[in-house]
Amino acid sequence: MTATAIIGGRAVDADSAWYRSLAKPPWQPPGWAFGAVWTPLYASIAWAGGRALLKTHGQERRALTASLGVNLTLNTAWNWLFFHGRSPTAGAAGTLVLDLSNTDLIRRTAHADRTAATALIPYAAWSAFATALNIDIARRDRTNRR
Repeated sequence: MTATAIIGGRAVDADSAWYRSLAKPPWQPPGWAFGAVWTPLYASIAWAGGRALLKTHGQERRALTASLGVNLTLNTAWNWLFFHGRSPTAGAAGTLVLDLSNTDLIRRTAHADRTAATALIPYAAWSAFATALNIDIARRDRTNRR
């Protein structure tokens, strides 16, 4: 979990001229909100993942571990696609894939432990919000670049 935050965070430069030049919707939260939201979300992912993994064995544990690993990789990849790649469109594609991964992760976690799965719902909701925000920024960016 910590590695996801650190590796993903290395790609982010919200103060760059490129990012500041993007047209953003008025409903985008202030910059400080992202850290304030992601910190407890990462904690909930770690707690839910650990709890569910402790209740699984064999193939079910391997599948849940893989689902969690893919999810965290996609979570990290968004920062690199959007910020490092300077591509709101690639970022939007990445968040859509992350949303699908969140659905799979919650489904697999629910099979092992419903309480753990419930703890993942805010993460999935915030990711869906981030997808909508990213898509809006990509749309605005295409319009501004014409």
